[in-house]
Amino acid sequence: MSAAEGPLVVGVDTSTQSTKVLVVDAATGQVVASGQAPHTVSSGAGRESDPRQWWDALCEALRQCGDAAHEAAAVSIGGQQHGLVTLDEHGEPVRPALLWNDVRSAPQARRLTEELGGAKFWAERTGSVPAASFTVTKWAWLAEHEPEALRATKAVRLPHDYLTERLTGEGTTDRGDASGTGWWASGTEGYDAEILAHVGLDPALLPRVVRPGEVAGTVRDSHDLPFSKGTLVAPGTGDNAAAALGLGLRPGTPVLSLGTSGTVYAVSTRRPADPTGTVAGFADAHGDWLPLACTLNCTLAVDRVAALLNLDREAVEPAAELTLLPYLDGERTPNLPNASGLLHGLRHDTTAGQLLQAAYDGAVHSLLGALDLVLDEDADRSAPLLLIGGGARGTAWQQTVRRLSGRPVQIPEAKELVALGAAAQAAGLLTGEDPAAVARRWNTTRGPVLDAVERDEATLARIAGVLSDAAPLLERSTDTH
Repeated sequence: MSAAEGPLVVGVDTSTQSTKVLVVDAATGQVVASGQAPHTVSSGAGRESDPRQWWDALCEALRQCGDAAHEAAAVSIGGQQHGLVTLDEHGEPVRPALLWNDVRSAPQARRLTEELGGAKFWAERTGSVPAASFTVTKWAWLAEHEPEALRATKAVRLPHDYLTERLTGEGTTDRGDASGTGWWASGTEGYDAEILAHVGLDPALLPRVVRPGEVAGTVRDSHDLPFSKGTLVAPGTGDNAAAALGLGLRPGTPVLSLGTSGTVYAVSTRRPADPTGTVAGFADAHGDWLPLACTLNCTLAVDRVAALLNLDREAVEPAAELTLLPYLDGERTPNLPNASGLLHGLRHDTTAGQLLQAAYDGAVHSLLGALDLVLDEDADRSAPLLLIGGGARGTAWQQTVRRLSGRPVQIPEAKELVALGAAAQAAGLLTGEDPAAVARRWNTTRGPVLDAVERDEATLARIAGVLSDAAPLLERSTDTH
């Protein structure tokens, strides 16, 4: 490890599948050590994880960082959004956490929207229309299906809150992650008493919302981690807000993230409120807003298609007249939580490579369809798309995004942007800087720019037509669950 020019900070990404840790030089942004440890997600009726796994994974990932972690002056945790963590009076999980991609609460999402003034009410009040991914719908599902767990719950947290609280002993969250719950009012930037009363959630069970730049607490001495007692702990935030910090985003720069889920977002100075529910009006982690659209099916769904075809994920061929809507886990954009995948145009001469390319096309189409709604009206539609996430390194993903967007694509060399954004937030505690300015100083978006190619209007129109024609079938699929 080379000598650091400044103090060391730790950024954590506790994601759906694993926990990743970066130890970063706050002066230069150099990653001096890293670690990663997996956790499991149930594959039964829903998607759940035991929060204690996240802590164990954090301990293991930090152990892999060696002595560097011991020298850290500050730490911050970015985490998967929306997950419902219920804790008892001892701070232990009442049951496994309901994760963002658990869609069992789709009926509760529809019911809550109808019971409290409709989609326009929710969009204006919270910035978003309830979807099965949101925490408020999971709480309503728990109340209906597991009332004994509800009665045993003495604290309600999000995934990043859970780890931060185990570090500090204090229940805190931040505006970015709180804005994805469905019970945080974006207009007043506080918990919404009417919504909480409607779902029977005592606000005393919720964490304190820490302001951007404020210290959430310090590391207490009863822990299994290498930090010194008194090490500063930043507020942390949700994964997308952390990645936005990691990129040092300025308003209007579009991001397309290719991970287990796919997301498009951009920082905005205007508070969003989309009554269609396509765009979630999230807050970011430093005082602005992060309008975002998310799909459930992205790299994992395409990799599953590749595995079914016994193909390498790069073994694509032009898809011709073939359309595949890869809604393997239901879908959030469009809002079809119980839909399944749909294939149209299969013929005798269809090849496996064409099927795989059609899966890429279907996944990217959903994301690009929401991009114009995410961006402000005055945003530059010709600016490069920042392509991040695990899929951003794949040639097939890059070429599909270029072909269907018609825009140049920039691929930042920096990896683990959620953890890097958390590290920038931790560094901001030490320097007093805006974490996004820290990331810009670190030059985190440095990377190749792929030129724009002519947009494939024919494929976009074909997918849109199939989706329109299949809508009644997909809706019936949703209604029967």
